[in-house]
Amino acid sequence: MSLNVAVVKPEGILDSTKAEEFRQKADQLLNDGADVLLINLHNITFVDSSGLGTLVVLLKKVRGMNRQLYLCSTNDQVRMLFELTNMDQVFDIYDDQQAFELAVLGQADTEK
Repeated sequence: MSLNVAVVKPEGILDSTKAEEFRQKADQLLNDGADVLLINLHNITFVDSSGLGTLVVLLKKVRGMNRQLYLCSTNDQVRMLFELTNMDQVFDIYDDQQAFELAVLGQADTEK
């Protein structure tokens, strides 16, 4: 089984200003047939409550479509926010894109 993986790489601050644009991009990738969304947060310097809320809404939507969402490459500030809000228990978070590919795509290859 081959998975259609789409990678989203938001930049800067994920706040109310950028959250809508980010959500629209993710929605478009899902509409285009992505089975898996990988949100690479390497270039995100800060996430506020609006940004976190957008990620949660997106996760619910993806799960409702029987698809998958993963996060990777969080910085210390973002990691701390996820830990304080227990979102690190809700999201599947990988150290980087390579770790995601090894864990998820390597696993997918063995399911053929």
